[in-house]
Amino acid sequence: MMGLGSNGYASSMTRKIGRTYDVPDGVDIRGRYDEEFAKILTKDALQFVAELQREFRNRIKYALECRKEAKRRYNEGALPGFDPVTKYVREGDWVCAPVPPAVADRKVEITGPVERKMIINALNSGAKVFMSDFEDALSPTWENLMRGQVNLKDAVDGTISFHDQSRNRVYKLNEQTAKLFVRPRGWHLPESHILIDGEPATGCLVDFGLYFYHNHANFRRTQGAGSGPFFYLPKMEHSREAKIWNCVFERAEKMAGIERGSIRATVLIETLPAVFQMDEILYELRDHSVGLNCGRWDYIFSYVKTFQAHPDRLLPDRVQVGMAQHFMRSYSDLLIRTCHRRGVHAMGGMAAQIPIRDDPVANEAALDLVRKDKLREVRAGHDGTWAAHPGLIPAIMEVFNNNMGNAPNQIQTMKREEAANLTEDDLLQRPRGVRTMEGLRLNTRVGIQYLAAWLTGTGSVPLYNLMEDAATAEISRVQNWQWLKYRVVLDGDGLGVKVSLDLFGRVVEEEMARIEREIGRERFKKGMYKEACNLFTRQCTTPNLDDFLTLDAYNHIVVHHPRGSSRL
Repeated sequence: MMGLGSNGYASSMTRKIGRTYDVPDGVDIRGRYDEEFAKILTKDALQFVAELQREFRNRIKYALECRKEAKRRYNEGALPGFDPVTKYVREGDWVCAPVPPAVADRKVEITGPVERKMIINALNSGAKVFMSDFEDALSPTWENLMRGQVNLKDAVDGTISFHDQSRNRVYKLNEQTAKLFVRPRGWHLPESHILIDGEPATGCLVDFGLYFYHNHANFRRTQGAGSGPFFYLPKMEHSREAKIWNCVFERAEKMAGIERGSIRATVLIETLPAVFQMDEILYELRDHSVGLNCGRWDYIFSYVKTFQAHPDRLLPDRVQVGMAQHFMRSYSDLLIRTCHRRGVHAMGGMAAQIPIRDDPVANEAALDLVRKDKLREVRAGHDGTWAAHPGLIPAIMEVFNNNMGNAPNQIQTMKREEAANLTEDDLLQRPRGVRTMEGLRLNTRVGIQYLAAWLTGTGSVPLYNLMEDAATAEISRVQNWQWLKYRVVLDGDGLGVKVSLDLFGRVVEEEMARIEREIGRERFKKGMYKEACNLFTRQCTTPNLDDFLTLDAYNHIVVHHPRGSSRL
């Protein structure tokens, strides 16, 4: 009997055309065939990914089960804290492997999706590092993921170019470029277009495996000065997850015949449980670590998610949860102390502002906020920081250079020993502030617009002069959910209104009308705003909080092509 793909074409059609990926036993590719993608999805590269999947899938499943168990404990009233069992790790005087000279200076890092023009502009931006993103800044469609792998290979090869036909301009790499780091997806995300032994592959192993396989040799020769490739690792909650990554790296180094410790990675501390595991995470990755990063937007999201069953820990408006909050400042200070004690970089958080081209006064005010935030970071001891837009790089670089001089980092000079006195209470202190109707409206407007873009393949979206990604959409979602669940009183604007389903329904309706006015009727009709609205509303009103917005939304962007696209 002839099989049908989800687009309705018979798989025999693919057989006749002969456009198939050559895959190893046990691997089935359900994504669209493309000749460019076939250069990435080679039999040997897929074999490497399949070997990683088979070796580590049970450990990954166990780690995700442990996350569920921790969530159950927190929902029953427990608080995250330092693990007494690993006290010896925290109190030991071990250090990580020396930082490779190629990435000693990381004063400003720019981030963005693995999109072709973005890669060229970011590498040319004047930043020290470009973190090219398969995670929060990318909608993980098959096209985006595979095109991203093609783009990164061309970038490492030095051949990447882009012809912008609308501007009649060709973009190419400069002589001097930023160092390339790649962020794969988190452990929790599947890759449903690639089946291994009948199961969807683990998304991060696909991202890492394909990139490493094709680029490790060229990267070490051209960018890494004999070391690398370099990575960012997201969404970890426990050192057992870092240990899996360490084993993946060792397995990859063995396959490639390169020395142990060649691969280096920075871990984002962007979940509340992970702040109590920073020493342990660095210890597990000590041969492969180049530091930790304050992923502060996801960290705020994780605070709400961790305390979803704690009505005494309600967040104020999102805009009020900044680094001045005691729990956020404590997290940053402890991260700096931990990293410098272990000999690696302590990276600061994201400056999400984007230039306001039509309003010089507002633009200067936004830049001033960025400068103040970055001055706080460098004086606290951070070795570098993140920017979402090339236009911010000169101002941020000036702040760091003025305060660090010619030094590449502050690892040896800013030990922050007083941060050793920070307690669990400091890291868990309730955020202060008020809740307003405008906060509820902004969450709703941003969440729906971001999700509408994500469903149509865009994962990094400029909204209201900020670059929004999945992390800020997650804050919007979980904060709305929390306020609805506990019927909070909006106490910041004198209204004293309780957040209810009826009120939220009216807000959604009014904000949808506002979105349509702001973007225009035609664009609104063509976009997926209604689908995004339904999905976002459901996520905000569900009795049990979903772990990730993107897990639910992912099912809406998976497109399975005929099974004939694998080896016959």
